[in-house]
Amino acid sequence: MNFKYDVIVVGAGHAGCEAATAAANMGSKTLLITMDMNKIAQMSCNPAVGGIAKGQIVREIDALGGQMGIVTDTTAIQFRMLNRSKGPAMWSPRAQSDRVQFISKWREIVENTDNLFIWQDAVTSLIIENNTIKGVKTRMGVTFEAQSVVLTNGTFLNGLMHIGSTQITGGRVGEPASYGITEQLKEIGFTTDRMKTGTPARIDGRTVDFSLMEEQKGEDDFHKFSYLDFKPRTLKQLSCWITNTNEDVHSELRNGLADSPLYNGQIQSIGPRYCPSIETKIVTFSEKTSHQLFLEPEGESTQEYYLNGFSSSLPLHIQIEALQKIPAFRNIHIYRPGYAIEYDFFDPTQLKHTLETKKIKNLFFAGQINGTTGYEEAGGQGLIAGINAHIKAHGEGDFILRRDQAYIGVLIDDLVTKGVDEPYRMFTSRAEYRILLRQDDADKRLTESSYNIGLAKRERMDLLNQKTEETNRIIEFASNYSLKPDYINPTLEKLGTSPLKQGVKLKDIITRPQISIHNIMDSISALRAEIDKIPNRKEEIIEACEITIKYDGYIKREQLIAEKINRLENIIIKNKFDYESILSLSTEARQKLAKINPETIGHASRIPGVSPNDISILLVLLGR
Repeated sequence: MNFKYDVIVVGAGHAGCEAATAAANMGSKTLLITMDMNKIAQMSCNPAVGGIAKGQIVREIDALGGQMGIVTDTTAIQFRMLNRSKGPAMWSPRAQSDRVQFISKWREIVENTDNLFIWQDAVTSLIIENNTIKGVKTRMGVTFEAQSVVLTNGTFLNGLMHIGSTQITGGRVGEPASYGITEQLKEIGFTTDRMKTGTPARIDGRTVDFSLMEEQKGEDDFHKFSYLDFKPRTLKQLSCWITNTNEDVHSELRNGLADSPLYNGQIQSIGPRYCPSIETKIVTFSEKTSHQLFLEPEGESTQEYYLNGFSSSLPLHIQIEALQKIPAFRNIHIYRPGYAIEYDFFDPTQLKHTLETKKIKNLFFAGQINGTTGYEEAGGQGLIAGINAHIKAHGEGDFILRRDQAYIGVLIDDLVTKGVDEPYRMFTSRAEYRILLRQDDADKRLTESSYNIGLAKRERMDLLNQKTEETNRIIEFASNYSLKPDYINPTLEKLGTSPLKQGVKLKDIITRPQISIHNIMDSISALRAEIDKIPNRKEEIIEACEITIKYDGYIKREQLIAEKINRLENIIIKNKFDYESILSLSTEARQKLAKINPETIGHASRIPGVSPNDISILLVLLGR
């Protein structure tokens, strides 16, 4: 057996799988090391992918040639497009997946990817020479050499689980923790800390009274995660269910707070603000008499359900007694209780935008090791780390996404620029260019750049080119086709919009909020004829045309702003200043700039504590 590889990826969670398949698909001989081959891409928390802003990240992963969108589409048991009542910049796809089939599909992909090999073991130390990674050593005593190494350890680094006063070492229920890596990197000088996350009880659906819950069905239209042309959602489609806590539930939970690891000092680490435990909710929002809960199916044939909104680390009997106060759960049986888990993470300001560490050359971090939370955030980081690990294994260069290119670019820039003081979760509000970062156009934004570096395949470029050609054709037709009042007014009046007083272009009609291409194309035979010429993916192309037409002015304005800001990204300042000696900078700016050593003026401008005046001083010193 050859123990030399181009790229080694440690950990086969969502970040690790994306990193390993990306590096291998680009041509690197890649080794994926995991403690359990049967838990590849395990959905440790809820059996769902996507959601607000997260769905956009999955579309971006797919547009770049990653796998998460494909796996989700083929294992989905429910799909919904969230935020439809808002503008398209806010639309976010979300799917429930069959947990077992999700793992199975990912393993099928990993095992059948050329250049990608798997080793079942635990990494206990890194081989580092002259501040450069050289390989890893495992618990079995095996040494593997590599040009680049990607660490995607998830919650396994010194993982410790809490159920009331009970503490269990492990990275996930039933799985051992990982030891050695944190301690080694701390000795080298890396800054590390502890974070906490949690998960709810898993419920036996046979013991739930669904008649006392509100049903939430999925949608069945053309939307999916992957831009590839295939039939998604071949599994049985299932509903989610909605219920609420009540004052009796809250009373039971309050009675157990003294035994809560979160409130008795047992847990000291940083928890998530945006996905709090149920005990945190009743304390923080003490005035609320109920909290909404979602019961989510774990698969098309299992009775296991995930109770979204009831994450807890309270003692087992408190969790059960509280749940039984919910009418639909009065006869509840659970498969296992909720628990909290503490784990090590590393300050992400110690990383470059490529996710390579600043201290150790060719060593990359991705996922929860960087202080993030969520499968999607992990997958996006893993993909970028895998791409750059491949590039560094074969020479120099980097692949970086800007903030106006992708939510993944926003995510990574936030991490390496600002660091984290709680588990990082992506929201649309974190992106200043939301209109440019819509879920519908991730392929237009990213596929060509990925194709140029050898990740996205020809099939994706052909589909993108066809979509672009057809979209441009329909928009050009709408821009030039004239409508007379007598011809279109009956339709406009029927749709509740003002009739025309003079002729206008079709494009002007489509910009009206009451009008869609669908509700007028049967009244305009020439438009129907143009639509009928679209060879495939007709609905996707119609939607792309309509969004482009309706939001054209907003899109162009945001592009102009982004272009102005991006000029600062071209002014390189890395290693050009001894910041501590520039006394005209504020004390906080000197400290932050010296610590992070930003790549560009644009990067420096986003560091918390660096003011516009500090940036002006740097520009003056550069002679600008």
